Amino acid sequence: MELYERTPPIPPEEYVRIDAEKLKEYVCKVIEAFNVPEHDARIVADVLVTADLFGIESHGVQRLGRYVRGLKSGSIKAKPQIKVVRDSPACALIDGDSGLGQVVCMKAVQIAIEKAEKCGVGVVGVRNSNHFGIAGYYALKISSRKMIGIVLTNSRPLACYTHTIGRNIGTNPIAISIPTKEPPPYLFDAATSVVPIGKIEVLVKEGRKAPLGWGVDEHGELTEDPKIILERGAVLPLGGLGEVLGGHKGSGLSISIDILCGVLTGANWGLNVGLAVEGRRANVGHFIVAINIESFMEFDQFTDRMEEFRSYIKSLPKHPKAERIWIPGEKAWLTMQTRLKIGIPIHKAIIEELKAIGSEVGLEFELEKMKK
Repeated sequence: MELYERTPPIPPEEYVRIDAEKLKEYVCKVIEAFNVPEHDARIVADVLVTADLFGIESHGVQRLGRYVRGLKSGSIKAKPQIKVVRDSPACALIDGDSGLGQVVCMKAVQIAIEKAEKCGVGVVGVRNSNHFGIAGYYALKISSRKMIGIVLTNSRPLACYTHTIGRNIGTNPIAISIPTKEPPPYLFDAATSVVPIGKIEVLVKEGRKAPLGWGVDEHGELTEDPKIILERGAVLPLGGLGEVLGGHKGSGLSISIDILCGVLTGANWGLNVGLAVEGRRANVGHFIVAINIESFMEFDQFTDRMEEFRSYIKSLPKHPKAERIWIPGEKAWLTMQTRLKIGIPIHKAIIEELKAIGSEVGLEFELEKMKK
């Protein structure tokens, strides 16, 4: 693959732009139809639509079916009894009782913030949770409170550990958000695999090939067929196949996160992390850290220094093939500002999925009314 090579764009006629708030209402009503309290359903809807606003379609409304299947099967509880099972001034361990990951993680975030306000740092581990969407959503919630937010989660095995064949480690993402004087806040949010599995799912739905280097087949050979990667292959760790480009570094990051989210919390890890379907509990683990900046220096002094740091990065010599120098979080922020004005582009194949999900619970996807 050549430097700065990009995935070919999809023709605009294959998309329909939909108003973000109306899309959020639709998703909320679908989730509520499975006896999820309105407050909790709104959290789920906000996380999913925020992903689409940020341009992270892999974790947006195309994932709605995943949560619906879990709720229908009982693998995800609509009304979990979320409990703090271990507690100390700066740390806590939460049992999510197999609730929706978004709801469970928001509870953990609130506790981490409260502890950081009192102790300077709040560290919360979570067990018995489920997939929670984009990790950056929760890190941003922490940074909006004048803190640094670090959010980790493990996942079911979707990637292959360096020098192995098959799915055996998670895509285990990490998100770090840091407040700034002017928006956007700093936000680094990335899987520890080359791509999250959601991007492979989107390619299958859109009928496109995967860039060579994203995944392998069941024999460990590189493939451009996203269906093979999704059904019987695996995505590659950050750095790709082998060690030449640093695949061992991505693998190391992945299992480090698994230790914090799974081993330390009592959640599942590695091959034990399940997908919440057919009566099986996923027992996903999360790890949340909130750092109170004022435990180190005055907040305004910190944000001034962040502006200096951002200016330093922006002033670096730009590669001749690069469009611009980006700070983590900028692209997502600018994409969100645009999509809030003109609507979120949703692929027609995904719209058909949303219609089918809604029809199961008697909801009409009023597309014409939702278009901008």
